[in-house]
Parts: sequence; structure tokens; C-alpha cells
Amino acid sequence: MSTFDPLRVIADLEGLAARTGGPAGSRRLAWTPEWVEARNLLREHLATLPVHVEVDEAGNLWAYLRGESTDTLVVGSHLDSVPKGGWLDGALGVMAGLELLRALSAEGTSPITVALVDWADEEGARFSRSLFGSAAFMGTVDPKILAGLVDKEGNRLVDVLPQHGVDIDRLDGAQRRQENVKAYVEVHIEQGPILESMGKGICTVTGTKGIERERLVFRGQAAHAGTMPMPMRRDSFRAASRFALAVAEIGDRHDGVTTVGAVACKPGVVTAVAGETTITLDMRHIDAGELAAMFAESKAAADEAAAAEGCTVEWEHIFRIPPMPFHPLLLDAARESVREVEGHDIELPSGALHDASETARSIPTVMIFSSSTNGLSHTPEEDTPRDHLVMAADAFDRTCRRTIDLIRTGSL
Repeated sequence: MSTFDPLRVIADLEGLAARTGGPAGSRRLAWTPEWVEARNLLREHLATLPVHVEVDEAGNLWAYLRGESTDTLVVGSHLDSVPKGGWLDGALGVMAGLELLRALSAEGTSPITVALVDWADEEGARFSRSLFGSAAFMGTVDPKILAGLVDKEGNRLVDVLPQHGVDIDRLDGAQRRQENVKAYVEVHIEQGPILESMGKGICTVTGTKGIERERLVFRGQAAHAGTMPMPMRRDSFRAASRFALAVAEIGDRHDGVTTVGAVACKPGVVTAVAGETTITLDMRHIDAGELAAMFAESKAAADEAAAAEGCTVEWEHIFRIPPMPFHPLLLDAARESVREVEGHDIELPSGALHDASETARSIPTVMIFSSSTNGLSHTPEEDTPRDHLVMAADAFDRTCRRTIDLIRTGSL
């Protein structure tokens, strides 16, 4: 019988919030003293368990509970947060993984090894490179790109990382942690409103949506706001606006999501037509073919919008990750666990990226979601009803137990 206690998970989350949070939200920005303090709290908990704790070349913190076999189940998430973020994002998965280690160690020797990982810098909030630690683990980071990353204070990533024992020229070493890993399980808040709108507390996650992220620069001609007639303007902002409306329709048409999240105009004064407008575009879909179609249609829409306003448009690639469907056997394990806990078969794709998006490239992976109050995340208002947290932690434990059996029997 499992000794896993969901109430201890909540107590650990509350302890973390008390130590690294407050009215203004969480203070766990990666590569800062507050993030180190959050990890210190985790280390204090781990010191009470028969685990071996290490930090790899990418700054990921690992805690290994050795079992009868070296075959390994990895569980976890991330302690880092966005500035003024919430108390649950990422932390739920880490503290649920901690409780799994507690329970397994109390129950005797596990048939397999179980490892808890706190991935480094999942959010990418400081240097704009999300999934840093898990991407290094999977070998999908480009050190040349990392070398050019700077935070808003002008600090270079390559100068900050050594303060935490990380050298970008040695990131490949993190990939050695893949040895013997047979599966990865993560529990996370939904960060959206769907479960709450359905009156449900938890669900199985089928995979993470693919992302196409680009920067577009529309160029026209700056001119005086009072003297240039409307029909004669080459207004780059008008071109960008046409595109923003068109790309929203593309998202609707394909049942995907498209977002123009940032806009900057030059010369950027109230008395001048915008000669240059730069925007960012984020497109997401769970189906690779649909995402490719959305991207192709957005290219055509940008050309049409630019031409309509006498402008040009250039594209600058930012980030791309394909849709990551989760493993069929682990999906079955998660579905059965959710049915036992809440009595339904609801499942959702994740619109947000998670470290599971990286592990799913080649490691059998699955996730469990809890609801998010009002669909809010990355804000101090982020919350989840306590009974939903209990259900999510319970379903996570059950999914992990089923996964351990799959690994023990050689099914994974």
C-alpha cells in the first residue's frame, strides 16, 4: 500500500512559498540568490532521505533513490519561476516528486531506481531561453546561441552561469544522465481555464503543442503625422495590424492558437508615421501538419499585408519545437489513475511548454494536470483548490507506481 501523502506535498509547497514568496508573488528567478534559496530548501528535505544528490553540467539538481535495478524512472519539474509568479507553477511537480521519494524509501527497496530532478531554468524568464536544463539533458541546446544571450540589466548568460558551476562548453555532459532512464512523469498545473470550466480537478495530458516563434519586421516610410495624406502613406504599423488580424483568423481556422505578443514602432513618436514596426509571432498546434499549414498561411498573409500598405516584411526565426505526443503505455497508466481518482477520462493537450516537451523527444513521457483557478498562471493570483491539488498528487503517485511496474516487467 502506498504511503504517499498528498497533504505533505501541499505543506511543502506552502513552506516554499513562505520562504521564497510573498504578496508580490514568487521570487525564484533562475540563476539568482532567491532560486538558490529555493533549492536549499529542497536540499534540506532531501537530506532526510537515503538519496544521492548531484548537480549536472547544466545545473540540473538530481536526487537518486537507488533500487534493485539501475533502470530509472525520472520525476520532477522546476523550482524556478517568472518574476512575481505563482506558488505552484513547476514547484508542484518537484514537491510531488519529493513525496514519492519519501514514500518509496519508507516502503522498502524500490524494484527500480527513481530519480527526482529539478530542471534548471525552465522558464527562461531572465535570458529568454526556456527549457535550458532539460534541453541540455536532451542535447538540443546550441552553445553559440547561448553565448549571445543577455538579460535586461546587460548581464551575459556566459558570465552568470559560472557563478552556479555551469560552463556552456561542457553542457553536453548533462546528456550522460539519460543512461538507464526508461520513463519520465511530471505533474503540473494546467495554467489555463479548461478544467475549471468543465468543473473538473485533474486530467491526463496527451502531449505538448508544437511552437513556431518568429519576429517580423515591417518596413515602410516614416513621415510627418500631419502632412502626409492617408492614401500616400507607407505605414508599417498599419501593415503589421493587417497581419495581426489575419493571423488571428488563421489560428481560429485551424483550431490552433496564434499570438502577436510584442510590438515596437520606429521612430516611435506620436507625430510620425511608423517607418518600421517589429512584432513577435507565436503559433501553436498539437498537430505538426496543421502547425506547418498555419506557418505557410502566415507567410502569405504577411506578404499581402505588407503589399497592401506599400511596405516590405522580413522574418527572423526565434524558436521552434515540434508537437510532442506522450507515450501510449504511459497515457494508459495516467488515464487509469485519473479514472480511479476523479472518475472520468478527460484528457487535454498542453498549450504551454514543459520540461516534458524535451524529454518526450526520445524518453517515454506523460503528464498529469491539475486545474488552475480562473485559468491564471505566471501571476501572484495563481492558485488551485486544495482538493484538486490532492487529486493531482494522488493521480501522479498512482501513475508513477504503474510506470514502475511497466519498467520492472520490461514493458518500457
